[in-house]
Parts: sequence; C-alpha cells; structure tokens
Amino acid sequence: MKSLCVFCGSNLGARDSYAEAAHEVGRLIAERGLTLVYGGAAIGLMGAVADAALAAGGRVIGVMPRALFEREIAHPGITELRKVESMHERKALMADLADGFIGLPGGVGTMEEVLEMWTWGQLGHHRKPVGLVNVEGFFDALLAFVAHQTEELFMRPAHRDMLLVDGSAEKLLDRFAGYHAPTVTKWIGRGER
Repeated sequence: MKSLCVFCGSNLGARDSYAEAAHEVGRLIAERGLTLVYGGAAIGLMGAVADAALAAGGRVIGVMPRALFEREIAHPGITELRKVESMHERKALMADLADGFIGLPGGVGTMEEVLEMWTWGQLGHHRKPVGLVNVEGFFDALLAFVAHQTEELFMRPAHRDMLLVDGSAEKLLDRFAGYHAPTVTKWIGRGER
C-alpha cells in the first residue's frame, strides 16, 4: 500500500472532534510513509487532513474539477494538484491513484464517493479496502441501514463486511494493511442467505 484516498467534508461540521479526526488521519498517513490523495480543497475537513499530512512531511495529491478550482478553494500548498473536467473524472482518477479509501464525516458528496468505491469493490472493479472513521458515532445511522439492507437480502454479509469501520483511525489503518477482498458473487437468489 502506497497511497490512501480520504473522502471528507468541505465544511468543518458541528464538532471539534471531526477536525481532530481529520488531522489524525492526515498525520497517520504521512507517518506511515503513504501518499494522501484527496479532493484538493483548502477548506473544511479536506483542508484539515491535507494540512496535517503536509505538517508531518507527507506527500499530498489533490484532484479537483476545474469549476471548483476556479472558485479559488484549491489548496495552494499541496505537493501536486491535478485538474479534471468533471466529478466523474475526479473519482476515476482518485480511484486509480489510491490503494484504499477512507471516509470521514461529510455531506452527501462524501457519502456518494465512499459508497461508489464500496460498490466498485463489491462488483470486483477493485480489491482495495474501503473504510469509515466513525467519529463519535457519526456513521451509526448509516450502519444501521446497511444492517437492514443485509437482513432484507439486498446485500450479502460478506459485502457488508467489506466496509471496514472503526472509531480509531490508527486501528482502521492497521485493518487496511491486512485486508483481503471477498470473492463471493454480489447477486442473491430468493431464499438464499
């Protein structure tokens, strides 16, 4: 594993613990000698994760659609900023650059990015770990819904378990190091569990 992509909010959120978690993730990625891949912004949790990685001597690659770059929210101090034309290109490039994906608190864009990487893993498009740092239970409601999807036979337990979740960023990164993707089919027949 050489690089990790972090998806997180362009806002700081309501709790200081969200920014603290972003700082911890950025610092840990740099301390482990990994490259941080992220959305390229200088604001919100995105800015916090990048600033922490840079402060710890890490390499940081931002990927930003041209329209957002033109709004002047790009981080001026990162190692490399790659401009793309669309959000679709952004996700595809981030997926190519990263060996795993971490979700921190954020809004609908953050959720969409994490869920797409998880979906691509279920479909076998990649065999990379996808995980959430569950800061103060931020993702508990999502995890309850995923449990409901599994109970209602819209998701296999093996695919549910592909989403690694931990309240500790350090423990989550340790779990990433030992990750092995399941090899079960995505589709579930009626009456099958």
